[in-house]
Amino acid sequence: QVQLVESGGGLVQAGGSLRLSCATSSSAFSTFFMGWLRQAPGEQREPVATITRGGNTNYEDSVKGRFTISRDNAKNTVYLQMNSLKPEDTAVYYCNAVSGLSEYWGQGTQVTVSS
Repeated sequence: QVQLVESGGGLVQAGGSLRLSCATSSSAFSTFFMGWLRQAPGEQREPVATITRGGNTNYEDSVKGRFTISRDNAKNTVYLQMNSLKPEDTAVYYCNAVSGLSEYWGQGTQVTVSS
């Protein structure tokens, strides 16, 4: 069973920055397709950013130019650098890993952006 552990969430003022981390002990991390998703209260979970095992990235339109997803295969960790945060970025952020037909989720980390 692959475990994903997120960290780095918190409370920040609008315009500020946070960096989320998602670590796993799985030795197969470098083969995983990784992503960050978020869920605001009363809303459905939505994808924010993804990164392939080759390092190709994709972003949801509202975060393009502000968020950056990256991975460090030596540390089995994926990151989400979030800059110029807005109140509408407030949500629980989840780390997601896909390997073949298997999918894994972290427990989520709260990000709150005050205006």
